[in-house]
Amino acid sequence: IEAASYPGKGEFKLSGQLGDVMKESAHAAFSFLRGHASLLGIPSDAFTKQDFHIHIPSGATPKDGPSAGVTLLTALTSLLRGVAVTDNLAMTGEISLRGRILPVGGIKEKVLAARAAGIQTVLLPEQNRAEFEEIPAHVTEGLSVEYYSDMMELLKRTVPQAFLSQGPVVRARDGW
Repeated sequence: IEAASYPGKGEFKLSGQLGDVMKESAHAAFSFLRGHASLLGIPSDAFTKQDFHIHIPSGATPKDGPSAGVTLLTALTSLLRGVAVTDNLAMTGEISLRGRILPVGGIKEKVLAARAAGIQTVLLPEQNRAEFEEIPAHVTEGLSVEYYSDMMELLKRTVPQAFLSQGPVVRARDGW
């Protein structure tokens, strides 16, 4: 997933062979970041003086499904904070506007793909823990798996540099 920004008026553009569900995930990530910009140290005018473009490469291969929300959120946070994403991670999970990470399907296939790509750390929704634990040990051997249910906690892991220059992030009583 690629994210770019350039001078503009706050427009949000998506490109690649994206289905409706993936487009919704991108908009949810963008809305969450707009609503929590001050908690993340994102300047208040970042969303009005720039346009944003997210591109999902791979040519004509259609992509859809509720699995890329955490990745889209991470890419946008990285862009808006100007810090790199932690290397050698694979992640999956859908997101809510209230800051929750929701479960997804196909955990075994996604773990196999991460392993085949040489990834050493996989980030999964907490609610997918049982599904991961059903995968045979010879498949998961050598993988480090971390579980998340909170988007801010995931962002502390995926873009930790974004949190080094600010105080603690405080969770509100009823979500974010």
